Amino acid sequence: MKCPFCGEGESKVIDSRSTDNAIRRRRECIICNKRYTTYEKVDTIPLLVVKKDSSREYFDKNKIINGLLIACQKRPISRDDIDEIAEDIEKKLSNSMINEVKSEYIGEMVMKKLKGIDEVSYVRFASVYRQFKDINTFIEEIKILMSDKKSPFK
Repeated sequence: MKCPFCGEGESKVIDSRSTDNAIRRRRECIICNKRYTTYEKVDTIPLLVVKKDSSREYFDKNKIINGLLIACQKRPISRDDIDEIAEDIEKKLSNSMINEVKSEYIGEMVMKKLKGIDEVSYVRFASVYRQFKDINTFIEEIKILMSDKKSPFK
């Protein structure tokens, strides 16, 4: 980092503090002794979500949260649990180092999380996500849920 006053490339760090998503550093130029502030943050590559119609949009964790809020309405699931699910999914996607992800994959991740927490919320989310066309589709999903040996509600 060059000094904004004299252009010198060498400076010393006087103070460092963490902010929400960056590190703030107060620096002092070793030539002109003037102080200035720099911010250091992780450079992230935006994640694109490929929708069912093949259109693409930027990943938005709030969309997951909104879907979960609707599915978990009047259920014993706290807002902290919902935020934790969305945060966990966002971290897994970020750590995977991929540039694009299909919306179906995100939906499956959400359903897997919900299935382990509350089966009613799971079925609600699945009914919208999988676009149940009739009662038979709904019944088939419940049969699959009931046959799952990992279900804590059996």
